[in-house]
Order: sequence, then C-alpha cells, then structure tokens
Amino acid sequence: MTRDDPSFFDALSQQQRPPYLWIGCSDSRVPANQIIGLAPGEVFVHRNIANVVGHTDFSCLAVLQYAVEVLKVQHVIVCGHYGCGGVAGALGSEPLGLIDNWLRHIKDVYEASPLIHEDVTTEGVIDRMCELNVAAQVRNVCYTTIIQGAWHRGQQVSVHGWIYGIKDGLLKNLGPCISSPDQLADIYRMNAPKR
Repeated sequence: MTRDDPSFFDALSQQQRPPYLWIGCSDSRVPANQIIGLAPGEVFVHRNIANVVGHTDFSCLAVLQYAVEVLKVQHVIVCGHYGCGGVAGALGSEPLGLIDNWLRHIKDVYEASPLIHEDVTTEGVIDRMCELNVAAQVRNVCYTTIIQGAWHRGQQVSVHGWIYGIKDGLLKNLGPCISSPDQLADIYRMNAPKR
C-alpha cells in the first residue's frame, strides 16, 4: 500500500467517517470492501452467520448504534449471498450444534414465507430464501430503537437490502430502500420521544 501511496496509512489513521455500515455474512467469500469497491475506512462492517439482525444480538446492535450515533453513517446495507450455508442449514433438519439456536431466526423467516410448501433442498428455493432473509433483516434493522431514534432526530439514514452472487460476482439490489418510519407497518412504528 505504501509503495502505491506513501501517505495511505497516515491518512487512514486520521479519520473514520464512513458513510456506510455493511451488515453481512461471515462467509469468507463475501468481503465487503472488495465487493463494493471501497478502500479501508470507507465502510464500517459487521458480519455474522447468515447476516442476521436479531433484536437481542447486542453485538450487532452495538455496532449499529456506534455506526449511526457516533460515525453518523447515512446508509445501512444488509447484504446476503446466494448459496448461503447458514440459510441452507436453517432449512435442513440435521442438528448442527450451538448454531441451531442462531439459525432459528432464519427458520422463523421461512415459516412466515410463501416458500413453506416448496422443496427446500433445491438451489432455487435456497437462493430465494437467501433473498427473503435479507428482506427480513432489513426490516429488523428498521425496527430498532437505534434507527427509529435517528429518524426522529432528523438524521438521514437509509436501509438497503442487497444480495451477492458468489458464482458470478454480481451484486443485486433487492429494494426498496427504507428511509423513514412511514415505510414501516404500524405495529413496528415508534412515536417520537416526548421532550
């Protein structure tokens, strides 16, 4: 890096103001910076198995809060990937150990999905479930007090759902972008705090 840009590390050490938070899968084939073509320091990253945003996952929530309230990110990207082993594992019935508890979040998404009567062993169904999981996790980000609090403070934060194709390197926007509580179902919408 210093051969190409002698001041790279000096500049990097002086700032951390990324406009993006990436919540992605831990899969080693899905590196955030390389996929979106950003240099170190331009994206804040949280990764876990199958890019789950659980309402009791304090690690993910702490990252989200730091990114939104301290770094003032403007975009939260939830990015899954096709062929996700976590999603495939959730759709199976073989015990996998401790991770079964984590994968239950995905089983809940499946149970509420239109795929409930499909053959879950086919690649197409697994890939469709990967997309549905991203959509569910985007909603979960938006349901947090962190994101809704930012919106109530007038902070511009948009939440996006993307999926990455490991086989072809293509990144797909699953849309829509959620940028206000008005885009949420009433049951999940929080009132602005009273002053």
